[in-house]
Amino acid sequence: MITISETAQAHFVKLLSQQAEGTSIRVFVVNPGTASAECGVSYCPADAVEEDDIAIPFEHFSAYVDADSKPFLEEAEIDFTSDQMGSQLTLKAPNAKLKKVADDAPLFDRVDYFLKTEVNPQLAGHGGECTLMDITEDGFAILQFGGGCNGCSQIDVTVKDGIEKQLLETMAGEIKGVRDMTEHERGEHSYY
Repeated sequence: MITISETAQAHFVKLLSQQAEGTSIRVFVVNPGTASAECGVSYCPADAVEEDDIAIPFEHFSAYVDADSKPFLEEAEIDFTSDQMGSQLTLKAPNAKLKKVADDAPLFDRVDYFLKTEVNPQLAGHGGECTLMDITEDGFAILQFGGGCNGCSQIDVTVKDGIEKQLLETMAGEIKGVRDMTEHERGEHSYY
């Protein structure tokens, strides 16, 4: 479920050696499945281990995950890197905000997941977002744009060169194109 690099394991062993005997680490997600989801790592004293926690044993310590966080930590990775700028512990959890859909899930669910995890984080930098409204019988994804995307002068480029191109590559043979159903009105909210 969670991959912890050797350098991160060594870092945890060093930190845990300064804690009370039996202390482990806990990996968790706050607000799992939401846009405000955040992942974290903390110390987990022996008396804080819950009955339904999932134990992930490593050579010199165990990591614990609460049952609610488990599906959102699938494919999570923890790494520890050092360079001339210092050291950094990184935790990547691609499913924290939205539970991953299966490869054989309905096309609508897979396209929706793709938009929420790949496209919307990029659009958020411009104050925008897109929502999948429908997939037509002839294979076109119908999108509705909001926020800064509504009225943006670059929306056609975003739709054709960005989203459509990625979807055609990712879901070849299933999606034939993307259509924008938004009534674009320029305003102060639009990003130019």
